[in-house]
Amino acid sequence: MVSSAAPSSTDANGTHFVSTLPGPNHSWQVTLSGKVIAITGANQGIGLGLAEVCLANNAAHVYSLDISEPGEPFRELASKNADRLSYIKTDVTSEESVAAALDKIVSEQGRLDGMVANAGATKHQPALDFTLDQVKRLFELNVFGAWICATAAARVFIRLGIKGAIVLTASMTSYRPNRAAPSAPYGGTKAAVRNMTHTLAMEWAQYGIRVNSVSPGFVKTALTYYVETSPDWDTKMKYYGGMPRLALPQELGGAYVYLLSDTATYTTGIDIPIAGVVGAW
Repeated sequence: MVSSAAPSSTDANGTHFVSTLPGPNHSWQVTLSGKVIAITGANQGIGLGLAEVCLANNAAHVYSLDISEPGEPFRELASKNADRLSYIKTDVTSEESVAAALDKIVSEQGRLDGMVANAGATKHQPALDFTLDQVKRLFELNVFGAWICATAAARVFIRLGIKGAIVLTASMTSYRPNRAAPSAPYGGTKAAVRNMTHTLAMEWAQYGIRVNSVSPGFVKTALTYYVETSPDWDTKMKYYGGMPRLALPQELGGAYVYLLSDTATYTTGIDIPIAGVVGAW
C-alpha cells in the first residue's frame, strides 16, 4: 500500500497545500489496504453494512462514530474483525464531539484517510403534518451533521498532509419524490447534502481532498421495514420499474470503497445513485 501522504508546500499567506497528483509508485488496485476510515452511524443499518464492506476490502481500521450504543450485529462484525472495528460514542451535531472523536482516531492510528458522513434520520408523513420543530431536527442531523463531519475531517487531512476522501450519504429523494413514502423535509435535507458535496469538492481539491456522495434508493434497514409490508408494494414496484426489491446495505459498499480508495484520485464532486434503476430519474 502506497501512502496517500504527498509532498507539500506553503504559499505566501501560510496556507498549506499538498500535491493532487498520484505518486510515482501509486497502486491502481481498488483496495482500502492500510487506510483508516471513520463512518458515522455505523452501529446499524447502512453504516454497519458499509463498515463490513470496507473491512472486506482490507481497511486497516474502521471506526463507527455513533450516538447509540452498539448492538449484537455490530459486536458480531467486530468479533470477526479482531482489532479492526471500533466504536466511539459521538454526537455528529456537535463540533466538539466530532473533533474529539477524530483526535482519538489519530492518536490511536496516527492517521485518518476517509470520512463517511452517513448518520441521518427520516420521518415519513404528509408535509402538512410536520411541525417546524420536526423539520429543524431533520436538518440539524442530516445537513448540519454532515457539514460538521466533512469540515472536521478536512481540517485533519490538511493538518496531517493526507489526501483524504470524504463520502456523504445523500438519497435518491434528493432527485425526485419518494412515492412509496413521501417526506418533503427529508428530501430537502438530502438535496442539500448532495449540493454541498459539489462545492466542498471544488474548494478542497487544492489540498488533494476528494468529496463525493452516494444516493441510495430503497435499502433494507430498520427505517424501511414498512415498505415491503405495504399492501400495494407489488403495484408500486410495477410502476417504479427496475429491480423490484430493497437493496442490502452491503450492496452500496462498492461505491463507497471506490470513492475512498486511491483508485479514485481524479473522482471528486460527483454523486453515485444506487437504486436498482427503481425510480432513478
